[in-house]
Amino acid sequence: MPERAFPWRWLGLAAAVIAADLATKAWASASLKPGEPLVVTPFFNLVLVHNPGAAFSFLAGAGGWQRWFFVAVAVAVSAFLLHLLRGAGSNRLLALALSLVLGGALGNLWDRLTLGHVVDFVQLHASGWYWPAFNVADSAITVGVVLLLWDGVRESRAARRAPDGGARTGS
Repeated sequence: MPERAFPWRWLGLAAAVIAADLATKAWASASLKPGEPLVVTPFFNLVLVHNPGAAFSFLAGAGGWQRWFFVAVAVAVSAFLLHLLRGAGSNRLLALALSLVLGGALGNLWDRLTLGHVVDFVQLHASGWYWPAFNVADSAITVGVVLLLWDGVRESRAARRAPDGGARTGS
């Protein structure tokens, strides 16, 4: 099997996600006061939150060890995403999804390494219910995971429609 060239163009998208994430976090950190919401619309606030945990503040109060745990997880996941990206070939949807997740993971990794926490600042709410604050990296990860799921469903349907049921013969 011939060696595939590394898809450098998709790394550009990951880099753009990182740049947008870091720029918006810098703006939020300079413009907002921690914990004081700035009301933008009836369902959308900007609020500066320093999250030492993971998604939805998971392990936020764990005493500090979680920082290095999440750093290790992010490094391992990023290496795995790079491996998958190399194998994405001409599957643009898969490459797009992997690039978004990679950029988001690395954006939040930077915060953990340099600040010890992740900067979140987007807050959605309705009828007294508040979604945990998030950032551009979190949004990219979420969109990327949705696209990964969509790609998996699409591939599964294509395999079922194939005359051989999607069986691979290997070589």
